[in-house]
Amino acid sequence: KYVSNATQILQEGYAKYKGTPFKVPTLNRWIVVVGRQHLEDIKKSTDDKLSLIEAANDSAKVDYLIGPEINSNPYHISVARIHLTRNLGLYYPDIKDEVHAAFEELLDLKDNAWKSVPAVETVREIVRRASNRVFVGLPLCRDHDWIDLNSRFAVDVATDANFSNMFPKFLVPLVSKKLPKTATGIARAMKHLDPIVKERLRCVGKHEDDWSDKPNDILQWLIDEKQESSTRQLALRVLTVNFASIHTFTQALYNLAAYPQYVGPLREEVDATIREHGWTKEAIALMRKVDSFLAETQRLEGVLTFSVQRKAMKDLALSDGTFVPKGTHLCVPTYAFHCDSAVYDNPGVFNPFRFPQLSDDEDASARHQMVGVTQDYFPFGFGKHACPGRFLAANELKTMLAYILMSYDVKFESWISRPTSIHWDLNVIADPTVRAMFWKRTCN
Repeated sequence: KYVSNATQILQEGYAKYKGTPFKVPTLNRWIVVVGRQHLEDIKKSTDDKLSLIEAANDSAKVDYLIGPEINSNPYHISVARIHLTRNLGLYYPDIKDEVHAAFEELLDLKDNAWKSVPAVETVREIVRRASNRVFVGLPLCRDHDWIDLNSRFAVDVATDANFSNMFPKFLVPLVSKKLPKTATGIARAMKHLDPIVKERLRCVGKHEDDWSDKPNDILQWLIDEKQESSTRQLALRVLTVNFASIHTFTQALYNLAAYPQYVGPLREEVDATIREHGWTKEAIALMRKVDSFLAETQRLEGVLTFSVQRKAMKDLALSDGTFVPKGTHLCVPTYAFHCDSAVYDNPGVFNPFRFPQLSDDEDASARHQMVGVTQDYFPFGFGKHACPGRFLAANELKTMLAYILMSYDVKFESWISRPTSIHWDLNVIADPTVRAMFWKRTCN
């Protein structure tokens, strides 16, 4: 019942227990759902008490399906946290270039004609291309097989993990070795990356610190860390980063088509900002309505019904005296929090300009951006483990939405109202059967 009705069950528990812990059964374990008052406990707790990595490993079986080194030495997280934020201004032109090129190539529109495309599939490829422009650079970011394998890898890991979770813990190592999907993805990635890794290692050895055209992407940052050097090791890191870069832009596209009354104000903001500042990181940062549109989309249609998952590594007590036994899996009911009428007016209504209205104070308004992390809004997680790539994701998504507003008109092929998302276990999935229609604007 939980697998197919997780959202409803979590909302019922949240309403019934009013923030005190309750538990729900998944296919292979109990999950303890905690309240808003426990977020600070989670934020302040150390990893040896409440572990995100171990919680994720139990769910996704990372040690067995990808490799134990991903969890034992997660240096790719600090690499992403440092470089993705520090270099955002430097590589934003590449993001913009890839977003524009991907839309033009995939849609290939002619004037005065609507074109129908599969929404989820098209958006997925554009997002993957933009992300991989920063992850591995040109020309690999445009290789169809590379994009396909990274799109499939996240699904394959989840599928293999779900299958593994059906078995007792002692059988998981044996079962995981018999699952072909994840292993096939790793082999495909190694085939693509092997010549690139070898050439970059050659250049590093030859030029050392005097490499004038040195690539500025995650693959190179990982190489520069000098912690791993084999193609397989680096391929696993790049796949893991790709695995984590799941966005909700299809949901934003559905909202754009379902609520055409908001296109005018959004387009006016984008047009004025681009005219003054061009396609720059600074221009994207000034688009408050675009940011709010995406933040509101994430509030109502985020990728998970619960988040901030942690595993208790020892017996501990929360600040209100709640005892948490070792091995307990904790989580926070994200969707229930985001739909709490005590926090949001008319929480079930899509209000795309909700967040700029929450505060006119500049410092406070920064907390209400789509990358903000508060006790009321956390699609990117919470505390020190909040997604390190959220600033990259925000710039990609805002650039995509701004480009659509400037370049196209959008509508559904046959839907009258907004398509309903599919809820399965903790996942919220945009309806994959929907086709979106695009019209090339000539006055942009």
